[in-house]
Amino acid sequence: MTSHSGASPEASESTRNATLERCLSVLRDAKHDSEQFAALLLVTKAVRAGDVDSRTRRRIFDAVGFTFPNRLLASREPPTGCPEHMFRGLGLTLLACFCTDSELASHSQILNKIPTFNNILASPSDPDDLSASSMIDDVYQCLGAVMGTPRGPKELVSQGTVSALCQAYVNRNYGCDRALELLLGLLAIAETKCWQRATPDLMAVLSRLSEEFHQAEDMTKFQLCDVLPHFVSPALLLARDRQGSECLCNLYRGLASILSSKLSQSQRDPALKLAACLTQACGSEWIPTERAGSKFLALLVNLACVEVRLSLEELDPADVDGKQEVVTGCYTFIELGILECMKEEKPRLREAQKLQLVRIMEEAFGAVIHYLRQVGEQKLKDPFIFASVRILGAWLAEETSSLKQEICDLLPFLIQYAKTLFQEGDKARSPSQHAAELAGLGSPQGSVWPRDALRFLLPGLCHLTAEDRPREILISEGAPALLCQYFLHQWELLASDPQTSAPPDSIEISLQTTCGVFLNLVVTAPDLVRRDRCFSSLMDALLKSLPALLPQRDRLVLAANVTTLGLMMARILDTSPGLQGTPLAENFFEAAICFLSQAHAARADPTSQCLVLAVSPAYEAAWADLSELWFLGMQAFASCVPLFPWLPQTVLRSRWLDDLLLLLGQAAPVSVDFDLLTALQGVLLELARASQQCREVMVLQQGKELANRYGMAALEQCLCER
Repeated sequence: MTSHSGASPEASESTRNATLERCLSVLRDAKHDSEQFAALLLVTKAVRAGDVDSRTRRRIFDAVGFTFPNRLLASREPPTGCPEHMFRGLGLTLLACFCTDSELASHSQILNKIPTFNNILASPSDPDDLSASSMIDDVYQCLGAVMGTPRGPKELVSQGTVSALCQAYVNRNYGCDRALELLLGLLAIAETKCWQRATPDLMAVLSRLSEEFHQAEDMTKFQLCDVLPHFVSPALLLARDRQGSECLCNLYRGLASILSSKLSQSQRDPALKLAACLTQACGSEWIPTERAGSKFLALLVNLACVEVRLSLEELDPADVDGKQEVVTGCYTFIELGILECMKEEKPRLREAQKLQLVRIMEEAFGAVIHYLRQVGEQKLKDPFIFASVRILGAWLAEETSSLKQEICDLLPFLIQYAKTLFQEGDKARSPSQHAAELAGLGSPQGSVWPRDALRFLLPGLCHLTAEDRPREILISEGAPALLCQYFLHQWELLASDPQTSAPPDSIEISLQTTCGVFLNLVVTAPDLVRRDRCFSSLMDALLKSLPALLPQRDRLVLAANVTTLGLMMARILDTSPGLQGTPLAENFFEAAICFLSQAHAARADPTSQCLVLAVSPAYEAAWADLSELWFLGMQAFASCVPLFPWLPQTVLRSRWLDDLLLLLGQAAPVSVDFDLLTALQGVLLELARASQQCREVMVLQQGKELANRYGMAALEQCLCER
């Protein structure tokens, strides 16, 4: 006797096909629900018994459509003696079958079942109930198919599937592993929307995962390193409450356990990636501040530097591609190390640790420079090159004394690289798109424009242009012209939306730092300013921009930069037609006078009851950042007075001279420090020398007496001579 199990696969498939043919015939011709239901039982049994090809699936759909599964799902009363969920289970089986067709998976009749799918997943389930388990399997098949369609992820997120999947995982319902798999898929596609819709539920999943990660002592710990990064991106969510703090604590403990042990590369790399993700999301806040946390932070930076050296020094450039993700993560720790080594208030690291890390990081940056010097033109658009230039920029912003020769050798590449990216970006992107990326709204992976390398190099360039050898290289490589173009472009972006907020890495900071680079060039290479036409374009832009910028009180530091740079360039380009008393020039100098004149005010001293000359309230908050620029601006303004015969009249119209003499008359001389007095006398003296009318105003307002009272001998002598 031949057993059933001995039947050939061909015979089984033939039998199944014959059964399906009979059932489809009955479904087509059935006159009563009972006949259709009986045939449907056989169809679903055949569907569950094995794969159904696309042709047969379509024939089932043509025979059944969505109407009958809808009725089954809506029915609450199965026939006597049937399992409770029998009708619903049959309906779900048919929908799961239909969903294997991508066209049907995106049908509105499937999408409107998403709330039903969610309810089934989120409801408690008995793992021993085979019919309930079968229903859940069908639901996961439907949801997976929907997620694979163009509209699917958006529909799933908007209709609450993220919360349902989270609840299924946290409650350990049947199929919870598939719930986590689908969650990871949705987070990869629409992370921000998922967190907006289901923050508490996602935090519950993160809480469970982080607890498992901390407690696991087997391979699960390493597997979770690949899962957890999907849940730790929204930095603010992690630090808001006790639950978030506990998550961070568990993640730290789990990573400290892994990274403090001897590991293979396959075990270490996922842990480094998770730690990098946490650092990007939270900075150093996920690492405790006590001694153990300090040691772990130093360990992270050490591991990162070793990994960078091993990858970039010893590997062939072609082999580095496979290590890019890990090395990029290590860059995150190195940047954290730079910040912590520079921190003076409440430092996490002891001085000995800082010195050791600086030496180790120097070696790592030697490897980065070595790698970048080998990069060919075909890799200039590689995101890893951008990441390498960015971290080098972070190092150069704080440290230019080490690796001097290596940095000088690399400067031509850095300028060419920044120029290539800037020029391509200028062609490919609109100002609004660029501004969106700077605000963190753009995706670096999906961006059509290579990112802004100059923004990260500017602080280093500001240091390097103050040194002779690097400055010569930068000038020979065309850096001034590139920076002029960059400044004009950044100003256009800022002017297009003057209400844009100013985060630390914004357009405004880029403009301020670019001004710092130009100030160095103006002081150290004035002949370059005279002969290079790009500075004439820059001068025109400064003349136009300051009057519009000054009324924006939240941009006072930028106004200080533009004022001072404009004044210092004006004294070099004094013969330029644009500065010969044109409306543009007059408007600029009026704005400059406004900025310089409003920095100080007479205020009552509570101890002496006398009036003292002090920084005005409007400037007080930003004075630490702009005081040096103000003094430099006063000196530059004084130098401009004899160069522009029309300038004293502008000063008189502004009444700055009157206000300045009034201030000196009100304040106690002891309240005016030497530097401030020198700056004020410089302007007053040049005005007195250049203009008879200014001298007369000073004499009428007791200028001689004030000069004598404050010990301004040069001014007193000038006023007495004429």
